[in-house]
Amino acid sequence: MVKNEINEDSLQPLAEIDRVIHEPARLLILAYLSVVESADFLFLMNQTGLTRGNLSAHLSKLEATGYVEIKKEFVEKIPRTLLSLTEEGRTAFLQYRRSMRQVLDSLAE
Repeated sequence: MVKNEINEDSLQPLAEIDRVIHEPARLLILAYLSVVESADFLFLMNQTGLTRGNLSAHLSKLEATGYVEIKKEFVEKIPRTLLSLTEEGRTAFLQYRRSMRQVLDSLAE
């Protein structure tokens, strides 16, 4: 069996990968938010399986980097938290996907 050689150029995108996005829970959050205009906190918590505290901590990190916008509002006196990707977040997520695809494609077969 012949092993394919891996050259440095094919792995360069991996060295430059966005570590904020690469963390599995944040990647999952961004993946869900990338396909919707916005989502509320409880929906995202149920979809991701994260606890309230864990989801909140990851959202704070994503908000601090400018990738997620968090809006708090009241609906019939009940608080609701809406989450959405910012343009910067959408761009960063698409770049992350391109980089990972390039690395994985270079390793194929």
